[in-house]
Amino acid sequence: MERAIKNFLSQESAGGILLMVAVALAMIMANSPLSGMYQGFLATEMQIRVGSLDIDKTLIHWINDGLMALFFMLIGLEVKRELLEGALSSPAQASLPTFAAIGGMVFPAAVYLLFNNSDAITQAGWAIPAATDIAFALGIMALLGSRVPVALKVFLLALAIIDDLGVVVIIALFYSTDLSMLSLTVAAIAIVGLIALNRKGVTELAPYGVVGLILWIAVLKSGVHATLAGVIIAFCIPLRAKDGSSPSESLEHSLHPWSTFIILPIFAFANAGVDLSPMSFGDLLSPVPVGIALGLLIGKPLGVLLLSYIAVKLKLAQLPEGMGWKHIAPVALMCGIGFTMSMFISSLAFVGDAEAYGNLARLGILVGSFASAVIGYFWLSKVLPEADAADESKKGEVA
Repeated sequence: MERAIKNFLSQESAGGILLMVAVALAMIMANSPLSGMYQGFLATEMQIRVGSLDIDKTLIHWINDGLMALFFMLIGLEVKRELLEGALSSPAQASLPTFAAIGGMVFPAAVYLLFNNSDAITQAGWAIPAATDIAFALGIMALLGSRVPVALKVFLLALAIIDDLGVVVIIALFYSTDLSMLSLTVAAIAIVGLIALNRKGVTELAPYGVVGLILWIAVLKSGVHATLAGVIIAFCIPLRAKDGSSPSESLEHSLHPWSTFIILPIFAFANAGVDLSPMSFGDLLSPVPVGIALGLLIGKPLGVLLLSYIAVKLKLAQLPEGMGWKHIAPVALMCGIGFTMSMFISSLAFVGDAEAYGNLARLGILVGSFASAVIGYFWLSKVLPEADAADESKKGEVA
C-alpha cells in the first residue's frame, strides 16, 4: 500500500487528479445538506494579534492571502530559474511561448469584454479568463504519458510560466485598492533588506524567511494583494551559491509537493464550491459565465495560435523541433484550463457589492476549464503517436 501511494505521488498527473477530486468534493458539499457546514467552515474567523498588529480574517481569506502566497513564491522561483538557466534563458527559447502567452491573455479578455462591455461592475472580471493553470494543464497532458514529446511539455510549461508572470503584473496594477502608505513604506524597507541579503551572498533561507514574513504582513496591510510578496521573496533568493549549490532550487523542490498536494487542493476545495440551487437557466447564460467560459474555450486557443503563427511567419520565433501546428493547436486549447489562477482573480474582481457575481464567475471557470481539458486531451491524443511507437522512438534516440 505504501509503495502504491509513493508511486501515485511521483506521477505528474497526481496533482491534476487531486485538484479534480477537490473540485468535485467542493461542488458536492456546496449542493447538498452539508452546504451550511461547508460555508460555515470557510467563514470561520481566525485572528493573530501581537500588540497593535491585528490580522483578523476568515479561513477562506487566510487560504487565499496566506497559502496562495506560498504558491506564488513557488511560481516566482520557477520563473527565475527558467529566466536564468531554463527554457526562457535565451531569446530563441523564450520568443514563441512569450508571443503565445501574450495572445493567450489579450484574446480571452477581449472575448469576456465583448459580453460584458455594457456593465461597469462585471467589466472588473476581464482578467479572469486570461490565466492558465499550470498544475491542471500539465496534469491533463501527463495522462498521455510518454506519448507527449518533451519539447511540447516545455512549450506548455514556458507559456504557462510567462502567463503567470503576466497575471502577477495584472494583480499588482488592477486589483490593488485602498493603499496604505505606511504599510507600503515598511514593504519597501523589507524589499531593500531582501535585496541586501542577496547582494551579500547570504544563502541560508532563514533570514529570507524572517524578512519575507515582514514583507508579507506589510503587503497584506497595504492594499496590494499579499500573494505578490511571495513572488518578490522568490526573486531575491539566490539561484546559485559560491559552492555551486542552489538555495532557490532547494526551496523550490521543498515547496513543490506542499503546493501540489496540499495548497492547491485546499484552495480548490475552498473556492470551487458553487451553490447551483439559486441559479436559473438564464443565470447560466448571463454575460459573466458565458464571457468567462468562451474566453477560456475560444479566446485562449485563438490568441495562443494566432500570435504564435504571426511570430513564426515573421521569423520572430520558431516551432519546437519535431512539432507542427497540429501539436500546438490542442496544447493551445489546454491553455484554456484556467482553474486555479482564474478562481483566484475572480475572488479579487468581485468583492463587496459585486460579490454576487462570484458564483457565476466560478461556474463559468468550471465550464470553460472542463471543456478545454476534455477537448484538448482527446484532440492531442489523436495527433500523437501511439504509446508503442513513442517508446520505440525514445529508444532510438537513446541508442
